[in-house]
Amino acid sequence: MTRDDDHPAAACIAIGLGAPASAQPLLPVRELMAELEDSAPVRVVIADDDGPFLESLRALIEAQPELQIVGTARDGLEAIELTAALEPDAVVIDPHMPRLDGVTAIARLRRDHPNICLIALTGDAAPALHRAADEAGADGVFVKGEFLEKLLARLLSARVAESRQLS
Repeated sequence: MTRDDDHPAAACIAIGLGAPASAQPLLPVRELMAELEDSAPVRVVIADDDGPFLESLRALIEAQPELQIVGTARDGLEAIELTAALEPDAVVIDPHMPRLDGVTAIARLRRDHPNICLIALTGDAAPALHRAADEAGADGVFVKGEFLEKLLARLLSARVAESRQLS
């Protein structure tokens, strides 16, 4: 799957970890935050069936003034419904969830919301799962224990890419 640089989530694609390569360089988190200082926060939906992890992730993201959690989901179906209702800039989703798995949810979200930044966040380091999430349309796949700096950069870059297009 290729996405051109005019895609609003193009900056979201800039970090590797299974995502397609992009010619657009990733800005450091501090530079991204400076560019977003006067703009509306990046609106994020997070989806994970692990309640304590979901709350920790919520607190982590909400500690960043440039980011705003607009919804939380406990399964893939709920993530799809919230995304349709809330129209966030980004969705962070666990590929392993009940009712509808995250990989299937990513594919549906990519189909229905082609410009959204989609991040798969998993505790599973299996390459097959990472490939499946990537092929479903995730802009990046991160292992939960290794994601902080890259996740924040990815989410912030979603809005920077959008503001640069408007300039």
